Amino acid sequence: MADAAYVPPEVWTWESENGGQFAGINRPTAGARFDQPLPVGKHPFQLYSMATPNGVKVTILFEELLALGIKEAEYDAFLIEIMAGEQFGSGFVGINPNSKIPALVDRSNGVEIPVFESGAILLYLAEKFNAFIPAEPARRAQCLSWLFWQVGSGPYLGGGFGNFYAYAPEKYQYPIDRFAMEVKRQLDMLNRHLANNTYVCADEYTIADMAIWPWYGALVEGKIYDAAQFLQVDSYQHIVRWSSHIGHRQAVQRGKMVNRTWGDPSGQLRNRHDASDFELRTQDKLEASE
Repeated sequence: MADAAYVPPEVWTWESENGGQFAGINRPTAGARFDQPLPVGKHPFQLYSMATPNGVKVTILFEELLALGIKEAEYDAFLIEIMAGEQFGSGFVGINPNSKIPALVDRSNGVEIPVFESGAILLYLAEKFNAFIPAEPARRAQCLSWLFWQVGSGPYLGGGFGNFYAYAPEKYQYPIDRFAMEVKRQLDMLNRHLANNTYVCADEYTIADMAIWPWYGALVEGKIYDAAQFLQVDSYQHIVRWSSHIGHRQAVQRGKMVNRTWGDPSGQLRNRHDASDFELRTQDKLEASE
């Protein structure tokens, strides 16, 4: 159904109260809105994030690196409350002018190196530690292709389908149909690929899996947008198998807890500064079940 009352103006202007879940924080301008320095912890890496699908990508990688015994990958993860607009503070904008989580500062070599955009952070860390990225050229190209596929496709799932189906103040058929069709095409593509592969890169678990899982794994498990029935996600059986397999990894379970502010309190770790923080969360859960 078209909105017969709306005719695009000759010059678009911003209206602050245009509805939708994110209307209170979205603006057509960049830059800091207020002064707020970022906290700094004791570890080589400082992560500023929230456990959205993009944020979870990076915390999963950190936990996977630590699970390999790479102690140099220790990190502090500070919660950035995006609905409160903390990503527009001067400190955060200073390391990420795009004002989106996650953002990382690498202090391991005595200088501060900021890295923003989740895909860039994954690639940066994988190359730095020579882990979760294939060395063989053809396999590496495959990994990077799927990593950038997710980075390019994610906005269709989140900003497109998720926005119009779940967050928009009014529902219109055209944008929902358009983005639902694209999301199902993406799911079909990924499902066909995983039919003959344990992971995205054959039998090798990589940053491509870590990038794709928080979005498409969550979708087929019915954890985002409340759209499982609408999209018939259980029909993508190979993605479902792959998603369950990854979701049972202990490092993944830890990673998705970091900077989380919703759901079961025992599954939330608002700020992470040490591996023992997870032990405290586990103990809380055990005590609650007694």
